[in-house]
Amino acid sequence: MPHPTSATAPAPAPGAAPQVPAISLRGLRKHFGDVAAVDGVDLDIADGEFFSMLGPSGSGKTTVLRLVAGFEQASEGTVLLGGVDVTRAAPFERDVHTVFQDYALFPHMSVLDNVAYGLRVRGLGKKDRRQRAQQALDTVRLGHLGGRRPTQLSGGQRQRVALARAIVLEPRVLLLDEPLGALDLKLREQMQVELKQLQRDLGITFVFVTHDQEEALTLSDRIAVFDAGRIQQLGTPRDIYEHPTSAYVAGFVGTTNLLTEEVSRQLLGVDGEHAIRPERLRLTPAGSEPPASGEVALGAVVVETIYLGSANRVHLRTHDGVDLVALEPSDGRLTDPEHRGDSVTVRFARADVVALSPATS
Repeated sequence: MPHPTSATAPAPAPGAAPQVPAISLRGLRKHFGDVAAVDGVDLDIADGEFFSMLGPSGSGKTTVLRLVAGFEQASEGTVLLGGVDVTRAAPFERDVHTVFQDYALFPHMSVLDNVAYGLRVRGLGKKDRRQRAQQALDTVRLGHLGGRRPTQLSGGQRQRVALARAIVLEPRVLLLDEPLGALDLKLREQMQVELKQLQRDLGITFVFVTHDQEEALTLSDRIAVFDAGRIQQLGTPRDIYEHPTSAYVAGFVGTTNLLTEEVSRQLLGVDGEHAIRPERLRLTPAGSEPPASGEVALGAVVVETIYLGSANRVHLRTHDGVDLVALEPSDGRLTDPEHRGDSVTVRFARADVVALSPATS
């Protein structure tokens, strides 16, 4: 199994010419005094990939983004864009553009002039830059609002203006630093769909930084889960969610039942730490049926039921004193609030239990 920080881009199809990664990071480190914000990251991001860096505050993900953009200089290691070493290059010398959470739009300029600003700095003629700015606004479905000021737009519209201002420069890589963090839930969900569609239409590499695991699962082709300046796991959203390699990843990405070594021996008869997702647990009336082949059946009591709309989150305590959480359809007969204190049988397939290894240290 490869080291979780030694991550390469997906292999090309058989017979296809090998592609140069859009981004290659080798031995990347960044120290702030005695603090290692980035501690030895090796990573390839493919051309045209929607790649997310996921982790809590202080995990190193944003520092990696700033190292790629050139806003920070690496203490050690190299940054390559399209195979070219840009480790010491200035930000304006790199074929990347960054979209920030606060959008950084000029309030005194029209939307169209905001989008055209980067082209103006590059010396493009007024007619050409306004034409390209209009095309970029059309791409994000704001072509009819070019004459407005940013203060006259909604949060979602301002976000799309920031995206248009980035894509009008036709960068090889678009870096997005938690760009949806300032939006409310409904608008954020809408923008997730639009952002993914925009990336597919443009075909350029998106590198997305977020602390929101649901956002990363929704948008990404691949995800790197960060902690303590290192990549703890890298893979597709399905790999990360269904096959976490450590207790840290299992606990950070979604809700899970973490089984310590002691609990694993007690419930499963095996050594090591394990995890199982709440939706993999099935509840039946106590003693109603024997366990099927390959199934674990545990006696438990319903401690609490929390209504989530489409589902109920059911907190349980086994007769051995182990706390578990199950996710059941909200119309389930056994999980209504009035069933608190009832005895049930918790069932799950052994195949759904994931063995964990210690997080990278």
